[in-house]
Amino acid sequence: MDEYDVVIVGAGPAGSSAAIAARRAGASVLLLDRADFPRDKTCGDGIASHTLEVLRDLGVDGVHEGYAPVPALSFVAPSGAAVARRMARPNYTIPRTVFDARLVEAAVAAGAKLCRHTVRDIDHRPGSVVLDGVISARTVIGADGAYSRVRRALGQPANPPGRVALAIRGYAPALAAGQQYIVAAPATQWPAYAWSFPIGDGLANIGYGEVLHGPALSREHLLDRLAALLPQVDIAGATQLRAHHLPLSTYRPVPGQGRLLLAGDAYSLINPFTGEGIFYAVLSGSLAGAAAARGVGQGRAAAALYRATLRRRLGRHLRHSRLAAALTGRARVVDAAIRAAGRDQRVFQSIAELGLGDGLLSARTLAGIARALR
Repeated sequence: MDEYDVVIVGAGPAGSSAAIAARRAGASVLLLDRADFPRDKTCGDGIASHTLEVLRDLGVDGVHEGYAPVPALSFVAPSGAAVARRMARPNYTIPRTVFDARLVEAAVAAGAKLCRHTVRDIDHRPGSVVLDGVISARTVIGADGAYSRVRRALGQPANPPGRVALAIRGYAPALAAGQQYIVAAPATQWPAYAWSFPIGDGLANIGYGEVLHGPALSREHLLDRLAALLPQVDIAGATQLRAHHLPLSTYRPVPGQGRLLLAGDAYSLINPFTGEGIFYAVLSGSLAGAAAARGVGQGRAAAALYRATLRRRLGRHLRHSRLAAALTGRARVVDAAIRAAGRDQRVFQSIAELGLGDGLLSARTLAGIARALR
């Protein structure tokens, strides 16, 4: 039986970041994924500067090479009110076929062993975790996405209605270079929005997402709403249209127990307002990898270390994002936030930091929204 200090299930941004962090701490690492890389992943492809900063802390740079920065963001509220401003730090749109493959390469370069393998059985024993009867680990990190098998092994249920979204994504000619577009659905259909994020090669990642509150949504419904909110986009000519679920951070399972940890989408780390998940994936993966390696070296429970570091690093932000999700569940509050952002660059940036990284709801932002509501 092959034995490792840390085995990571899923080699996306969370898994690769976990592998790099664990290797930097000296652990032996096996990185498993059911696909070969490069491979596509249904996503908005938006990479915020916050994500690149976390990667630099891991010693990984250059994942954005070849892609132009997108310095501006435009947001249309449910009422039609709009704001378009430059970001304090630019974002990027990098297809996941490229971004994920570059992170996997960095993990392998750091010393992780990469293997194509679909995990089917997880045996959580007192001194180890055995996968499919052939792989033994001191700690296993579940970075295996919205349908995580590791999460199920922990006995954690899927997100309930109202705490999960469904989105469809494709590629079409860009509306304009240098600006990301987000168009909110009308008040009667909120919370839902469409987007167009330019890649820099003449194409844009386009899509539409909606919070699920009951029956499953059809592909036709998603495409109809996308066409309604982005009428200037040729939806019929769009390519690679695929849908995926987004487990929102307003409902999270335990981050780990014993020798099993969860990171990224498996831990429901999707921003409930913007649907952003790459920053959370890279950050939580790096924290999980470091905790797993420290647990091995110190003879301590990795889950306890991970919970503590997550709480210190993201606890306050997640409380603020949960409050923001509750407030912006009302379309009129979103309208007010957009009007406030249009009047004040600092309010705009505060909202962007909360939606794209680990920002907080500032007193200035709340006051601006309150004034706009009045």
